[in-house]
Amino acid sequence: MSENQNVEAKAKKKSQWADIWRRLKQSKPAVLGLVVFILLCLMAITAPLFFDYEQDVIRINVQNRLQPPSAEHIMGTDDVGRDVFARVVWGSRASLSIALRIVGFSLLVGGAIGSTAGYFGGVYDNVVMRIMDIFQAIPGILLAITIVAALGPSTNNLIIALTASSCPVFARVVRGPVLTIREVEYIEAAKAIGAKSHTIITSHILPNCLAPIMVQFTLSVAGMILGIAGMSFLGLGIQPPEPEWGGMLAASRTFIRDHAYLAFFPGLAIMLTVLSINLLGDGLRDALDPRLKT
Repeated sequence: MSENQNVEAKAKKKSQWADIWRRLKQSKPAVLGLVVFILLCLMAITAPLFFDYEQDVIRINVQNRLQPPSAEHIMGTDDVGRDVFARVVWGSRASLSIALRIVGFSLLVGGAIGSTAGYFGGVYDNVVMRIMDIFQAIPGILLAITIVAALGPSTNNLIIALTASSCPVFARVVRGPVLTIREVEYIEAAKAIGAKSHTIITSHILPNCLAPIMVQFTLSVAGMILGIAGMSFLGLGIQPPEPEWGGMLAASRTFIRDHAYLAFFPGLAIMLTVLSINLLGDGLRDALDPRLKT
């Protein structure tokens, strides 16, 4: 490929991303979701600058227990005197970082399975996708509970469990476009000049599958945050005293009648995070759909 062709290809790719951004900006809910999600990420990243983990997040101070929201503790304190606001902020670090890791691992494993199955087809495709069907036939949360119950509750086992339950989704999302793209002319041309299969998949096929992958990745992060919260609520996820929104909800059950704020603020954090990501995911889906170009 000549230098002029390289420049033209880069310019075309840049214009495509600019066009996607332009369409995304036209969706006010998507922009709102993006802004809220960025603020949540900034809150998670900067949490250590405002709250000391040992002193403000996990240290027990019985004298301050169950204080309602006030100027000193804007979200009140929990049953052992820990500041709820500090724990909600630090809980965002756990929820977001673990959710991104789970979805990232799921994309790598599921994407590899789906892309190879779609590209090679035949018996390999049938066997692999029937295995994925078996995994998808089991409810994700039930599979995760089974794995964590067998391995023991811990953050690493939680990541393994939720990754295993979400890989089949990415395998199917990637496989579909690969089945179509493998038949186009430039793939045949790449095969004709002797390009290896892994080069064709990674350099020519997967870059053209980015639209559904990006949408699924975004929406899966929201689902994983709910999954992490649900597992922690059941006592099978992140273990105390490390703050996590689902675990905070579980700890508030005993006091919810007289101290509803203990459940309200972690629940609000989960709701805002999931809502913002879903709004962003819906906007991305519309922006990446070529049929909706204006």
